[in-house]
Amino acid sequence: MPTQTLSLRQLNRTLLARQRLLARHCLDCATAIESLLGMQSQIPNPPYIGLWTRLAGFGKSELRAALERREVARAPWIRSTLHLVTAGDHQQFQAIIQPALARGLRSFFGARAKGLDIERLIEIAKPYLEAETPAIGALRNMLQEHVPEADKQAMAYAVRSYLPLVQVPPSGAWGVGTRATYTTAERWLGPATPADLESLFRRYLAAFGPADVMDFQTWSGMTSLKPRLQGALTTLAAYQDEGGRVLYDLPDQPILDGDLPAPIRFLPEYDNILIAHRDRSRILPEAQRKKVFVSAGRVLGSVLIDGFVAAIWRAKREKAETTIRVSLFDEQPDAVLASIEAEGLGLAQFIADGAGRNRVEFAPQA
Repeated sequence: MPTQTLSLRQLNRTLLARQRLLARHCLDCATAIESLLGMQSQIPNPPYIGLWTRLAGFGKSELRAALERREVARAPWIRSTLHLVTAGDHQQFQAIIQPALARGLRSFFGARAKGLDIERLIEIAKPYLEAETPAIGALRNMLQEHVPEADKQAMAYAVRSYLPLVQVPPSGAWGVGTRATYTTAERWLGPATPADLESLFRRYLAAFGPADVMDFQTWSGMTSLKPRLQGALTTLAAYQDEGGRVLYDLPDQPILDGDLPAPIRFLPEYDNILIAHRDRSRILPEAQRKKVFVSAGRVLGSVLIDGFVAAIWRAKREKAETTIRVSLFDEQPDAVLASIEAEGLGLAQFIADGAGRNRVEFAPQA
């Protein structure tokens, strides 16, 4: 039974600490990505900004080098979405999340995916992917040559869903665009070393807890997990939030004081901290959700003020000038505006590699 009620601010500060947003840390980027349990990367640049806002002295070349050394991979992962994930985590946990990827195939393609012979498609695709490291378009065309009667997009997505794949650098590097080439995770990262669902849940709590199983399902894209985790829940610390919902956590993880100061932080588009819970109010006030989560599943870049999302931001580069345009949700005192400007200038310098002029512009309230 829960022994303590946690306030919203305690949950906020605890989450910020676990997501390395209360202070910039002196860590290499692979260690940071492991502690975050992956970073959403459906477009290449946002994870670089996510690491800049969390790490002291982070440079873009560090992440590119980690990708080239195969310490980190860009791969279809949780929620059927491209993520940056460490090689070890990918090879431990891919088999656990694979059923969610398969469900994504059915959701996206419906009748177009019915009747596909998955084993045959993998048998055809695997040697081709390992020998040629093709783009998805080339994979689609190759599969259609072998199975002309089936939908080529559905076939390629089926391979992506059932055969663990990773993108080959420079895919995932800053500024390279979205075109990518693929090979198998086994070829690129080595043999899989499967862990179990409880291990993944405990890692999730270390990065995002305290939380409940429904939060874990929201983050992972998996469903019906509570019966499978029932035994694990008895080994965890139990709290409740202000609404009486039971939250679980690792017994050795600290709960932070809600009055701890929280610095201004710029979060990139699609940062997982905003997507990792069913109830996002510990970081994103519900009244502001639609300003951040917009059409077509896009999640805008946001600004944390006193630990909570209180603005959105966009970067604009024109010739020799980089502008960070901040749209506040509410009026802020001059001291806060000065802190946002200072942090925003640092972000502009990071984006522009120190070249040209940088400025922060405050737009009308969002």
